[in-house]
Formats: sequence, structure tokens, C-alpha cells
Amino acid sequence: MIDLQYAKKAFENYLNDYDRKNEKIKLKIVHTYGVMECSKKITEDMKLPAEDCELAQIIGLLHDIGRFEQLKCYNSFEPGTMDHAAFGVRILFEERLIRRFVEENKWDEIIKTAIGHHSDYCLKGITNERELMHAQIIRDADKLDNCRVKLETAIETLLGVTAEQVGMSEITPEVMQQFKNHKSILLKTRKTKMDYWISYLAYFYDINFKATYESIRDNHYVDKIIGRIPYTNPDTGKQMEQIRNEMNLYIQNAINENGNYRLIN
Repeated sequence: MIDLQYAKKAFENYLNDYDRKNEKIKLKIVHTYGVMECSKKITEDMKLPAEDCELAQIIGLLHDIGRFEQLKCYNSFEPGTMDHAAFGVRILFEERLIRRFVEENKWDEIIKTAIGHHSDYCLKGITNERELMHAQIIRDADKLDNCRVKLETAIETLLGVTAEQVGMSEITPEVMQQFKNHKSILLKTRKTKMDYWISYLAYFYDINFKATYESIRDNHYVDKIIGRIPYTNPDTGKQMEQIRNEMNLYIQNAINENGNYRLIN
């Protein structure tokens, strides 16, 4: 079995190399433990064996380990500064940091695959069923806790401007079209702060489990995230109402149409 307490203690020791007073570092620490909890809930809802429940939590603990060095070097989450997932895999498995958290190597390939793919635009090329399942779990858990992040974290910390400034900007046509096509937003196409904001909603199109959609619906995350911004740009305000209605309908349809926990993508 995996010793979660041992891993958490090792993670706390790892964090000693970073500035815990930095708001972005603090955000990522809280997010890490939040993703662990979301992973636990998803696996329990799926009634997975205890080993897979613990494994999913370890992956949650370590999924963003590359973010801390990214923030230390660049003070930014922007993907152009560093591929944090690839960097996390490198330090864990090439530099063998993984043994500080998990003493046995029997789960290494599953952990490596899940972390390495957790921030991909979409999952491709994973042929091992168990590895794919854990990659799907961490992606759903990451999105679920990111809902909390988007609701609790200051807009200035998330986007570098005030909520009022976000609401004055427009949604570019390319980004709006991706949303209408029920696709996650390609990072390179985001131009305005509103493009960034709706990308946090569009990733609900890339959910793998019915239980995750139920959590999104039951916590009213779509309405709450949309409600954080005052849309003083009238065109943007109208578009956000379209987005609200379309996304809530999509989520409810996804729940109604899938009897199994795992959605067929």
C-alpha cells in the first residue's frame, strides 16, 4: 500500500526550498491538496480498489510539482515559460525525486503517464487502460479544484488585472467559435483577458467522468465563475449569457445521457 502521510511529509519538506509567502506559491500549495481531495472523491464515487484510490491521491499530490520551480524562475504560470508537466516528470523520474515520496517503484509508469499528460490539450496515445484511467482522474480532479481556485483567488492574481478590466474586454471570434464547437480553448489562441476567462469554462467540455459533471452542476460552478466578473462590455455580457445557457445545458445532457461513471469521449 502507498503511505500517503509519508508522501505528504516529504512534500512539505520539498516546499522548504520555495517562498511560501508568495501568493502564487500559496495558491499552488492549496491547489495541490485540493486536487488530492478531488481525486479521492472521484475514485470513491467510482468505487475503485483502495490501491487505486491511494495512487490517484499520490498523483494529485505530485501533479503540479513542476509549477514551483516555474514560479521560482519566472513568477508566472504562462505555458510559454515552461512545460510544467514535462518538467515535473523530469525531476521525478530522471532525477529520481519520486523516491522521496513513494518508496516502491511498482506504480512509476502510472504516475509518470498521468502527470506527464495532465495538462495536455487532449489525451492521446495512452494504450494501457490503468494508466489512461489515472490520467483521466487527475485531469478531472485538476479541473474540479480549479473551479475553487477561480472562485477564491483574487482576479488580479489569476489574470494580472482587475475584474472590472476583464469585463471591459472582448471575446475574440476564434475563441468564441471554439466554445460553440464544444472544444477546450487552445492556449495559443487566447488574446484578451476574457479569452482567458472563458477558457476556464470551456475545459468542462473535456471531462471524463459523470461524477465530475455532477459536482460541477451541484456546486453551480458555471454560474459562480461567470458571476465573478462585471461585464461592462455589452457585447461580452450577451455572449456570457449564451455561454452560461449552453454550458449548463451541455453538462445536464452529459449527466442524463451517460449511465456509467466514465464518459465515452
